[in-house]
Amino acid sequence: MGARESDQMGQRSAMSMIAIKGARLEVLDEGSGDPVLLIQTGLTADELFPLAARLRDRFRTILNHRRGYGQSTPIVGPGSIASDAADCRALLEAMRIPRVHVVGFSYSGAVAMQLAADAGDLVHTLTLIEPPPVHVQSAPEFRAANERFFAARHARGPEAALDELLIRVIGPNWRTDMERHLPGSAEQTRRDARTFFDADIPALLAWQFSARDAGRITCPVLHVGAGDSGPWFAEVRRLILDWFPGAADVVVDGADHSLALTHTDQVATAIISFLRGHPMSEPGVLP
Repeated sequence: MGARESDQMGQRSAMSMIAIKGARLEVLDEGSGDPVLLIQTGLTADELFPLAARLRDRFRTILNHRRGYGQSTPIVGPGSIASDAADCRALLEAMRIPRVHVVGFSYSGAVAMQLAADAGDLVHTLTLIEPPPVHVQSAPEFRAANERFFAARHARGPEAALDELLIRVIGPNWRTDMERHLPGSAEQTRRDARTFFDADIPALLAWQFSARDAGRITCPVLHVGAGDSGPWFAEVRRLILDWFPGAADVVVDGADHSLALTHTDQVATAIISFLRGHPMSEPGVLP
């Protein structure tokens, strides 16, 4: 077993269960310093583990498995971005953390924005790594693609829909490619595919968020994008910089939407620099 695989297995084994109202969430809590909440994205529950590992030497890193993922309580009924954000808020309250840096990637970028808009007192800074393109000009194309995958899940089942999705996004060797970057992720993704198709996709397609909602976010914002993610995420970058004119902006050249896994060091460097520029003046845990 290589050092990276051993580290990731260690992170999984270090996760603990924390009770919030109506659920128990699996949580990784490591390191010390200003607390950083990395909100789990959709489909690949452990996708932010490598990033958390890069940050934990300088910060207290907290990474949760959302409902329906890993050992967290299964999700009941339709998912929603607002309920995912509410779970994050409840988790921080259960952990007695009154203020935190928040990092969201892809699907969880939406959750992070909703959390910052709804609970600005909790969010010290907001880092968005290519949030989903649901409010840009080409959003109808993105929505149509997700609706096709949602239909495929109901026609052929979640595993067949998962294969169709990841062949399109990653390629025919998606299992091998995922395992190379994140050992154990292919099987985990297969196990949690039902949550992604039945809860996350409908939640994302139903999410309403406007410039007015963005105006409720007053904390410092960082957007991290990838140079090769294509036109959807280029539009997302322009939208984020329009919504947050003072936002810091980093583009990782040679990366695509998998940048949190494939270019972890560059993403971590950008986040560390940003967070160091916005330290918390007091410890992030209640007495």
